[in-house]
Amino acid sequence: MPIQQIEPRRLYRQIADQLRSLIERGEFPVGKRLPAERDLAVQLGVSRPSVREALIALEVEGFVEVRMGSGIYVRDVSDMSATDRARAASVMAESPLDVIRARQTIEGEMAATAARRCTPALLQSLDAAIDMMVEEAGSGQIPARGDRLFHLRISEAAENTVLVRLVAELFDERQNPLWAQFGNHFENAQSWHAAIAEHRAVVDAIASCSPDAARAAMCEHLELSHQRFYAAWPAASDASRAAVASLKETS
Repeated sequence: MPIQQIEPRRLYRQIADQLRSLIERGEFPVGKRLPAERDLAVQLGVSRPSVREALIALEVEGFVEVRMGSGIYVRDVSDMSATDRARAASVMAESPLDVIRARQTIEGEMAATAARRCTPALLQSLDAAIDMMVEEAGSGQIPARGDRLFHLRISEAAENTVLVRLVAELFDERQNPLWAQFGNHFENAQSWHAAIAEHRAVVDAIASCSPDAARAAMCEHLELSHQRFYAAWPAASDASRAAVASLKETS
């Protein structure tokens, strides 16, 4: 057998693989609720955020169903072919929560640099990006274009193309299926409104020409983003889910 390349396995992926194996062996029967997130974390010896990412990965793959306000239930995958199962299980994505932590480290310094090199043109471009976010959110869309532009404009102040590309690549992780499913559960009009206010605070800090204040404002924004993805599961409200679904469809 030829030697095959060994790839590191993300922790949430290892957890998902183990839970999927238990489901396929019937340890968690179809229609039954999985143990609570905190209980799984204790049993597996891992953090609750990692368990949450694994559960959402299994949801993306079709093995479980998240019922808001009730729990995580095993789905019937008997009609899924072996090929489809293998394809679903092979879906790889960076951990959304790890991406946010990486962005916090990098973009905090980018904001500090922007404060040192603050110009009227930079502030104008950041205000324009926020205006785009407001317009997108006001029309029922996820304000992703304005959000992306905002973070890129800050990174551009460093005048380093490698850093700009890195910030763009980390932001664009939002397009992976795992991150998108996180958004389905935890992003809504209220969270977008909060994020826009946090962006304004970053601009104010940059405008003060204080690197420390700018760094703190950016890190606070991304910390709150992390917390929003790890908030309590939303309540089971058909009306709220329909509203979010409608916003997603128009994006």
